[in-house]
Amino acid sequence: MTTFATHDTEDFSVPENETTNHEPTEARVESPYAVLRWLVLATFVVILNETIMVNAIPRLMVELEVSARSAQWLSTAFMLTMAVVIPVTGWFLQRVTTRQAFLTAMTVFLAGTLLSALAPVFWLLVAGRVVQAAGTAVMLPLLMTTLMTIVPEHDRGRVMGNVMLAISVAPALGPAVSGVVLEVASWRWLFGLVLPVAGLITWVSMRRLTDVGETRESALDVPSVLLAALGFGTLVYGLSRIGAEVETAVPAWALVVAGLAVVVAFLLRQRSLQKRDTPLLDLRVLSHRTYAVGVTIQSVSFLAMMGAMILLPLYLQELRGLSPLQTGLLVAPGGLAMGLLGPRVGHAFDRFGARPLVVPGSIGVVVALGVLSQVSETTSYGVVLGTHVLMMVSLAALFTPVFTLSLGALPPQLYSHGSSLLGTTQQVSAAIGTAVSVTVLSSRTTSLLEGGATPSAAFVGGVQWAFGAAALISLVVVVLVLTLPSRSADHDADESPCEEPAAA
Repeated sequence: MTTFATHDTEDFSVPENETTNHEPTEARVESPYAVLRWLVLATFVVILNETIMVNAIPRLMVELEVSARSAQWLSTAFMLTMAVVIPVTGWFLQRVTTRQAFLTAMTVFLAGTLLSALAPVFWLLVAGRVVQAAGTAVMLPLLMTTLMTIVPEHDRGRVMGNVMLAISVAPALGPAVSGVVLEVASWRWLFGLVLPVAGLITWVSMRRLTDVGETRESALDVPSVLLAALGFGTLVYGLSRIGAEVETAVPAWALVVAGLAVVVAFLLRQRSLQKRDTPLLDLRVLSHRTYAVGVTIQSVSFLAMMGAMILLPLYLQELRGLSPLQTGLLVAPGGLAMGLLGPRVGHAFDRFGARPLVVPGSIGVVVALGVLSQVSETTSYGVVLGTHVLMMVSLAALFTPVFTLSLGALPPQLYSHGSSLLGTTQQVSAAIGTAVSVTVLSSRTTSLLEGGATPSAAFVGGVQWAFGAAALISLVVVVLVLTLPSRSADHDADESPCEEPAAA
């Protein structure tokens, strides 16, 4: 059994007062939390890579001679791969050791990074991004599963807060980092700089990383893998095509319906496999009420957040004329504030419970989106900056407690499946949020243009309605957080973990 640390420090290390000055350095016992340090470093790098390409698309269109529609596949293919791979991680993480999972994820990520850096043609660059995404898809579930395994319940808020710092700051820094690199070097250096850093982290981590938990033998159900890939892949792709300027041969709505049908078939098969205890994605996690509510809150919050992340750059660049670098620098403080507040939120959660955080946090998200729904052609950049910071800080107050409560409601044998399902729903929610925002924006803009409005006025009207829609969706979160317990019950002791889940 893993020995838990019971200290209260700002990092993952054992305090110095736990060893005497008479002990040689070699005799000091490294904290069991130290495994998280290496996982967090690696996760930071792979998540940073997810947003680092944002500012490079215009240059890629010129150098690799591709259209804007084709260039978007750099983001779409990454998102599709994440949606396809994450459902398999629940099974994968139970079958292999921590070191094996880490080495597999980082080796795949490094291979994709190298391929992207050297890609002579566009389709090889897309292939490199797909390989990168496959490695990235394993890292976050691995980090969360390991955290829940080694950190006792009373200390999870603090540790989760430190983890969320890295997870939140990385995507916020991506556009700004890429903007700086592109000012002085080729787009290939976006991968060339990541490659040695990721390689060094992998080498050092494999020298110090220890295995956590126990592996469990289980057969891979190939039909489930195929259904998950086809269902989630088609669903996310269909959602990403909603509102696109150029429609595909198969309408977006048809892709969404087909994807949903296959996802339902996948879920039904998992329920059947649960009787033999061999599901690819164990849906018994949903029999735990706190987890089910937490997943819903995370999904709706992520949906609204992704909608805002799509709308704000469009507003700042298309209407206000800012460059991608200026846009990245304007929104970076929000992401930094979200990350830096993470440890404080974690401390507050451990001390006071979830309610004092998630209730004002959910209200803050609604207020911020409501303010953004009133933006105009002359709104002060200070107002935009302050409102974005409010939204990100409010999300920090939501995410850390809800993540901790949700996974804490599960028994240890379901941690990997719980982390996998959280990751899968986030990818689907991101696609839904993008689709809803783009659809509302384009439909409202078109309506105002037909009514005689100027293009700029019509675009502002579309942005306002899209932010307004996100604010209305976020009201659901305000209601749901009121049903959460303030602290984790012992694996939802009032609920049977072996019950069949409610219909997904």
